[in-house]
Amino acid sequence: MVNYKVTLYTDDRVAAGTLNHVYIKLVGTQGESERKWLMGLKGAKAFKKGAVSSFTVSAPTSLGQLVLVEVDKKAFVGFLEDSWFLSMVEVKSPYGDTFTFPVHRWISDSNVHRFREATALRVLDDKHHLGRYSREQELKEREEAYRWHVYTEGLPHCIKAEDLTSLPCEVQFSFTKSTEFAFTAASGLLELKLKGLDNCKKGWTNIHDIDQVFCCKQTDIADYVQKHWKEDSFFGIQFLNGVNPILIRRCTELPRNFPVTDSMLFPSGQMSLDAEIQKGNIFLCDYKHLDGVKTNTINGKKQYLMAPLVLLQKTADKKLMPIAIQLKQTPAEDNPIFLPTDSEYDWLLAKIFVRSADFSEHQLNTHLLRTHLLAEVYAVSLLRNVPMVHPLYKLLIPHTRYTLQINFLARNLLISENGSFTQFSASGGEGMLTILRRSLSAVTYSSLCITDDIAERGMQDVPNYFYRDDGLRLWYIIYRFVKGVIEYYYKNDQEVQQDTEIQKWISDIFEHGFLSQASTGIPQSFTTVLELVKFVTMVIATGSAQHAAVNSGQYDYGSWMPNTPISLKRAPPTKKGEANETTMLETLPDVNVTVQGMATLWLLSQQSSDFVPLGVYPEEHFTEETPRKFIKIFQAQLEELSNNIIARNKKLEVPYTYLNPREVENSVAI
Repeated sequence: MVNYKVTLYTDDRVAAGTLNHVYIKLVGTQGESERKWLMGLKGAKAFKKGAVSSFTVSAPTSLGQLVLVEVDKKAFVGFLEDSWFLSMVEVKSPYGDTFTFPVHRWISDSNVHRFREATALRVLDDKHHLGRYSREQELKEREEAYRWHVYTEGLPHCIKAEDLTSLPCEVQFSFTKSTEFAFTAASGLLELKLKGLDNCKKGWTNIHDIDQVFCCKQTDIADYVQKHWKEDSFFGIQFLNGVNPILIRRCTELPRNFPVTDSMLFPSGQMSLDAEIQKGNIFLCDYKHLDGVKTNTINGKKQYLMAPLVLLQKTADKKLMPIAIQLKQTPAEDNPIFLPTDSEYDWLLAKIFVRSADFSEHQLNTHLLRTHLLAEVYAVSLLRNVPMVHPLYKLLIPHTRYTLQINFLARNLLISENGSFTQFSASGGEGMLTILRRSLSAVTYSSLCITDDIAERGMQDVPNYFYRDDGLRLWYIIYRFVKGVIEYYYKNDQEVQQDTEIQKWISDIFEHGFLSQASTGIPQSFTTVLELVKFVTMVIATGSAQHAAVNSGQYDYGSWMPNTPISLKRAPPTKKGEANETTMLETLPDVNVTVQGMATLWLLSQQSSDFVPLGVYPEEHFTEETPRKFIKIFQAQLEELSNNIIARNKKLEVPYTYLNPREVENSVAI
């Protein structure tokens, strides 16, 4: 008899253990063992939370190179099935070989589950017939578990799930994450209920009263925002380093529907707009996707959402200052161009309408669509089309953690018919879907890649643009890591072309994420190694860095409501000289709208205790020396960048922390 030492590692997370009987079979190139019940001296403790338990499994002759293990479990007679989180199986042969089988998933039924030996194998490398059979069966099962669903026509498709429990166990929140998420949501709303604010449908009569909402949940940046929100320089810097840093672009030609003149901007004739445009000092923010959108009715009151055009100028002291605002897309007598020289409240109200428009543009396009919904498409396609043994699966699976559940919750708690965004934002309901459809039609592959996007928007040399500085450094670090791993497994372009699994992955993404629109520039197939490297870099960067950039600062910049109103309930001024403080207060959203918005931003900005930073891989999927070496280099470069960002931020009045790798999560998980 040939004896193999088999060690099973039960995860250390809450409720990971099992009391069920556990069975295993070893399958190798020269045979297979009998299915064995793993019973030892530890008894029921063998598979408790965090347990590492070893057993002997015998075979009549050598099994050769181990290809896979088959694991299943059965409940005691009269007992219910439980769920078991198995991290890994390790097998040591009597010939000195050690075989590792990554699992990292819940086993919740009595079915037989097959797990491949850890060496990454492309479909072309999988020569053993049992390995190929296992690969095919795994993908058949995953196609059934991860089915596409059309949530709404014209939007990226998502996973089909009737409720949370119908999501596959392996993509659900941990117990810790679920508990903390529920507690954070409940505690925020409870605080508002105790203050009697959550159902108060009155307007604000004193701007200082807003400070009483969540007064104990302040951050340093939130405090700064409250003190400086009226300042033009702070209004300008938010287009660079706030939560929506991808809208602004250098203006090379004034839009025809924005009839700004030199006499408006430079009444003393000290400079000309054309000259400033030629020097590269003029920048434009255009909210055209919001034009004509049907707005919400909240507390029985019609809400207002503008589609502004904003012109900004880079000054000699390197500030970005707003110089003109038109609140509607079509020029008209009742659509004045507001200027910094106007009365205090004319100019302030114009900026408030811009900031409210930016809330909808940011939440729906920049945040929801471009990170959450697209990250889900990348993840579902991966789980349907790429088996666990594939190097692409091993590379990308950590960057899908919690994404499917957080998106399911977003669809049900935020943008559903009774969701908080639908009920309390100006663009909630029909308008939200219009904006999302328009935004998807405008998405391009280059706009999802920060290197291309910065160049296309002409933002390469704008001073104090820390989103760009940190984002580009992160992109290149991720790119070098991905390139090293991909090129280790793919030696030439032909190998990429022949890999049917990655071709199906990108084909599904093109069809279900970008609705087969060739105008997006999204690849429909991969023809070169470098095409694959760039796309995988974009996928990792989207779920980690880009999501952090547009998500983590939401409470910082939105907790002081006048800086980022979720809705506005009075029409914008149609002429100048009539606005005052009362007009402004009557324009701001009602108390309950304010507090519901703030509670949501608080929830979405909280980091859970099982947060996993970018580049940290608690679950080991790669065992080969070369990819593990690239992971260590990746981690070292991220740590160096983190230290550089911390050092730079010490010199800044408003630190930019959102792309510090230590603060960037591996995936869209909140």
